[in-house]
Amino acid sequence: MKLLELLRKKTVFLLALTGMVFFLSRAFSLVDSPQLARLHYDGGGDWYNDPDALPNLVSFVNAELKTNFSPVQAVVRLSEASLFDFPFLYLTGHGNISFSERDIRNLRDYLLKGGFLYADDDYGMDEAFRREIRKVFPDREMTELPADHPLFHCYFPFPRGIPKIHEHDGKRPQAFGIFDDTGRLLVLYTYETNVSDGWSDAHDNPPDVAEEAFRMGTNLLYFLFTH
Repeated sequence: MKLLELLRKKTVFLLALTGMVFFLSRAFSLVDSPQLARLHYDGGGDWYNDPDALPNLVSFVNAELKTNFSPVQAVVRLSEASLFDFPFLYLTGHGNISFSERDIRNLRDYLLKGGFLYADDDYGMDEAFRREIRKVFPDREMTELPADHPLFHCYFPFPRGIPKIHEHDGKRPQAFGIFDDTGRLLVLYTYETNVSDGWSDAHDNPPDVAEEAFRMGTNLLYFLFTH
């Protein structure tokens, strides 16, 4: 069983390296130039914040890992069937987030069938995100990832765990995960770090800070396709 699982993980990563994504809900379909998707949510928060963040991350990851992700991000709502076309869903903003009952059901189904959500607090969405994600998984706790978690060591080393990219309130940066019954990471939520701030050209980050943010993003995608 362990050997089969190892072979499955290696197969998934090899598919990603050649520009194809294995996604459970699409019955083993292969898609050229897979897109990363940004979540267009309701509630009034600025879901569209830093529109260049994902394209810039893709440019870095494709160069570093020799992947073939599309440089054009997809934008998707939880109510849309196309949600299940994307293996990676990104959520950010400064304000309120609101999921309808249909959104909650679809997001839960998407995540449990192989999808992944990365939520990065850009300062001000913490309360709303925690409230809404608890509706999606009322029986699963968000747990803080320790510095020795494989996410922080799978490609680039981050010995202290999630890096601090933006000061915000000056609190320590934290990364939280929600896992399924097999231990697969379904949701990553980063707080008081704003990793994706470092992916955008809008903030004039020092080169070393931006590099650290891109390296953390690379770890995230590498981890998802190898674990």
